[in-house]
Amino acid sequence: MKFFGANISETVLSFLECEITRGIPLSLANDIIQNACGIIDFIKTEEELHQLSNSLVTHQENDEPDRSEYGDFQTNFELALAAVSLIKNKTVSPDVVVEPTCGVGNFILTALHQFETIQFVHAVEIYKPYIYETQFKILDFFLNSPGRTIPEIIIHHCNVFDFDFSTIANSHQSKQILIIGNPPWITNAKLSTLNSSNLPEKVNFKKHQGLDAITGKGNFDLAENISLMMLNSFRHNNGYLALLVKSSVIKNILYDQRKNNYSIQTIEQYKIDSKKEFNAAVDAALFACKTNSAPEYVCTEYDLYNPQQEQLKFGWLGDKFVSNLDEYIHTCIIDGACQFIWRQGLKHDCSAIMELDKINGHYFNSNNEKVVLEEDLVYGLLKSSDLKSSVINKTRKYTIVTQKKPGQDTSYIETSYPGIFNYLNSNKEKFDARKSSIYKGKPAFSIFGIGDYSFKTYKVAISGLYKTFHFTLITPQNDKSVMLDDTCYFIGFDNVEFAAYSYCLLNSSYAFHFLKSITFKDAKRIFTKDILMRIDMYKLARAAGLETITNEINKLNNEYALKVHLNSWDAFLEELNPTNY
Repeated sequence: MKFFGANISETVLSFLECEITRGIPLSLANDIIQNACGIIDFIKTEEELHQLSNSLVTHQENDEPDRSEYGDFQTNFELALAAVSLIKNKTVSPDVVVEPTCGVGNFILTALHQFETIQFVHAVEIYKPYIYETQFKILDFFLNSPGRTIPEIIIHHCNVFDFDFSTIANSHQSKQILIIGNPPWITNAKLSTLNSSNLPEKVNFKKHQGLDAITGKGNFDLAENISLMMLNSFRHNNGYLALLVKSSVIKNILYDQRKNNYSIQTIEQYKIDSKKEFNAAVDAALFACKTNSAPEYVCTEYDLYNPQQEQLKFGWLGDKFVSNLDEYIHTCIIDGACQFIWRQGLKHDCSAIMELDKINGHYFNSNNEKVVLEEDLVYGLLKSSDLKSSVINKTRKYTIVTQKKPGQDTSYIETSYPGIFNYLNSNKEKFDARKSSIYKGKPAFSIFGIGDYSFKTYKVAISGLYKTFHFTLITPQNDKSVMLDDTCYFIGFDNVEFAAYSYCLLNSSYAFHFLKSITFKDAKRIFTKDILMRIDMYKLARAAGLETITNEINKLNNEYALKVHLNSWDAFLEELNPTNY
């Protein structure tokens, strides 16, 4: 049965029917319930008391809406019990339990089951039906557990981002605190599209600079923000933190640990099967650490269902952040600064107009409209899904390149390329509708990710999205440079030899194992510019050796008839490291 959208047991229903009669004063009703289960102000207002007493007479039921679109994945009792039991096995005996987003209360309930030392419980929840369900569960627990010590329990109905947790931290400075829970698995950008009020104040809390602050890096997980709130609020309190979050949140917190120096140690990640537990296709884990301790910078990974067996360690080794410390030490010699600058491909945010197919010599856009365009500004285009072959000299897509550098005046298109101008101008409303602020105040039909590097004759590229550690050599198409979209990263060359040497080095087993040790398979982009710029190509060339390069060049020549020779190998090394060569 449900009251106020919350499940209620027969035990609780019978208790409330007996004790909460019509006309009972609010203060007396709350005193009766507090004596039974410890919850302060179980019923918040006279109106709620009236509704509850009426519901107890009529047994009116309410359905609970699906809130998964809000990143609201409620933890089942068994998973919460496994997480809390794991913490108990670390000989943790909390006096105070804090849950920043308590949901339907399974973490609080399992903590009450596992720890008889609890004196205080503080929980926050924005969704009122969840508060009632949590309260009904706690009341049921104590009604069925006579003789148990009853703690003082306060469940605050408010937005977690408006709550001041420092008041709890300050009032319990001498006590052991356990922070547990499952904060929302959703980003601020997604919640904004849902018009949610459960958002933090819109600040650049990670202090990103320039474009990073207004594009992708400005978007963050609410669970990450909440986790950082807990680490900040309880940094001087002895205890333990255990939160279910996406694995990427743990990685981000550990990455920033070198800068923030949070007072945490024994940092651990216990992976869960989120598909089984929440029917969610995302990597997730229990983030656990000891608070008010000397800062540590390495996280040990386990499986929550088999917590005795360590899987790997990731984090900081000196000034290097790595995904697998054991694997990294075998290839760390090439971790440095790449001599070539890795670039991201074109960004236009208007694929329906800017990306074209070519059929029987004619261009068609995604609406299957035939368009007549001057060839000068049309280039072959490769996307992440195209970068599967070793060598590519022909594209399935084409794109219009309106600028040679960001911000370039595009008025020349009208006079020099009237066909392209008429096509773009007839779709001007689609360009104007682009949401990213990077286009505001820029010339018509502007693009980004464009520069002299975009027009290099040869490129070596990799997808930023796919989990394949494979680089592709790209050669000209119809004597024109081939472009890549912004899901790809590349380095460009003027001659095929340097491009081929780089291709062979980057596809070597040495580079593979190095990249595997510094990338995270659950990242939204496996490869980024920051990752690729860590490859010291000179040290990689020395480590891989000329024999490896010779064998790979021969394979390229035999399979693709490139006619690449090794006469330029010494010049290549000298360009990589002229002072030490």
